[in-house]
Amino acid sequence: ADTDATVLRISGEDTIGFLYELANALTLCGIQILRVSIRSTGHLASDTLYVTDDTGNKITDSKRLSELRAAVMLIKHFTHMLPQSPNPEAALIHFRELLVKLFQRPDWASLVATLDQTEVLGSLSRLLGVSDYLGEELLRQELGRVIPIVTEPELRKAPKSPQQLQRELDEELHTAASLEEKRSLLNAFKDREMLRIDMRHVLGHQDSFTGFSHELSDMADVIVETACRVCEAELREQFGSPQLVDGRPCRMVILALGKSAGRELGFASDIELMFLYEDTGFTNGPRSISNEEYFDRLVDLFVKSIHSRRKGVFEIDLRLRPHGRAGSRSVSVETFRRYFSLTGPAWPFERQALVKMRPVAGDRELGEEIVAIRDELIYTRSAFDVAAMRAIRDKQIRQLVIPGSFNAKLSPGGLVDIEYLVQGLQMIHGHDRPDVRTPNTREAMKALEVAGVLSAEQRLGLRDAYRFMRRLIDVLRMVRGDATDLTVPQRDSEEFRFLARRMRMFKDTLDLAADLESYSSLVLELSKTLLPTSGALPGMSV
Repeated sequence: ADTDATVLRISGEDTIGFLYELANALTLCGIQILRVSIRSTGHLASDTLYVTDDTGNKITDSKRLSELRAAVMLIKHFTHMLPQSPNPEAALIHFRELLVKLFQRPDWASLVATLDQTEVLGSLSRLLGVSDYLGEELLRQELGRVIPIVTEPELRKAPKSPQQLQRELDEELHTAASLEEKRSLLNAFKDREMLRIDMRHVLGHQDSFTGFSHELSDMADVIVETACRVCEAELREQFGSPQLVDGRPCRMVILALGKSAGRELGFASDIELMFLYEDTGFTNGPRSISNEEYFDRLVDLFVKSIHSRRKGVFEIDLRLRPHGRAGSRSVSVETFRRYFSLTGPAWPFERQALVKMRPVAGDRELGEEIVAIRDELIYTRSAFDVAAMRAIRDKQIRQLVIPGSFNAKLSPGGLVDIEYLVQGLQMIHGHDRPDVRTPNTREAMKALEVAGVLSAEQRLGLRDAYRFMRRLIDVLRMVRGDATDLTVPQRDSEEFRFLARRMRMFKDTLDLAADLESYSSLVLELSKTLLPTSGALPGMSV
């Protein structure tokens, strides 16, 4: 068709950004564009490009021409999917970065063939446009590991059981010789599995928010248990095993707190933990140290073994331990008992935090004993102080909420008010109704309804408000990649419109502004009714 150039004739439905992305991709492939003829008729486009290789010669090699066709088709199909993306501009930017990585690989042509499927490209357009953070995480991963997550149905559409996760992680660690190598493999596995679970959620393969939380929590449990096992093996080589004064092994347990305890982890959640050991004593190795020093070293090694890509995203949080930052990073069972007793130094909000507590690693029998001790300490009729709860909420609002804005977690009627209300009712009624002593908020709501503390209407209203606020927080974190910035954008801003679009993507709202107002008002009214500051509490005799 032309003596000096290879001619590309491209026809079909016109799509957003196609010529821009095509020119960029051809450059990445080492192809020069000499001239272009563009013709549009209605929604149809007919473009002719005259191209050469990077030395200015016509491309005639059949393999090179096949690669060129594959690249053009990939871009054409991707831009056709852009209207499905929550943010087409962001999707294009991330797609361009994906192409850069793709064309750097010697096997890029075969990978292009794998990606060039309608369902796969539709998934990519949604993933790359829903969140800068998620797009960056996808691009940060090694393409050979990420592409199967996008293309293989069993990885996209099926959850993994804790047993499967543990088996896969153990297989990867089996070949590692040093602690550093094990740490590297552990964190790579964590990041990859978090991305897979997030992708399943965004693409609607796990549209249940509870299921999404359970998948993340299962993965977190496996990471915590494995990191603890790896660190213990390292310490025992140096110091031996910790023992009690009478020579028996000294048991230890890791307790999950907060959302990790309730199996309620969301996008970019941190992991709240507490390390407890049985009692004083010494290790039995050639270099003997006290149990207190041994377990403090274990916690230090553990924290250094789990890396957080961004602040608050799978970051290990130990602040809920006795005495907080001023205390030891690991504590004995007796210290735990004394600190959280009604006459101990713990603040009311610290005792309240024990409602959400679950053993996740270490000695399971010791974990059950700690849960029993916890029940004795906080499930008494006098354990919950409504006035103290109101005071801490007022302090949070004054110090942490920007005036004139709505923080989905901390503002009046936000997530914290829902959680504090449910936890307060659990502490008040848990003495007589052991079935309400669950760390999961929605399970606690159901148990409180069965106990007659909540009416069916109240429980359903709280459930819907909780689900809405959790989704709102997850979408804010997904968009910003920041676990701490949970301020809802101003309602007349473009960012608010993007946020509403993303919420509608999960089918949790039709009108974000109206739902925000109605749910927060409902939560405040229920909190005032069910936890009055003075007078008898509903359902309790004077």
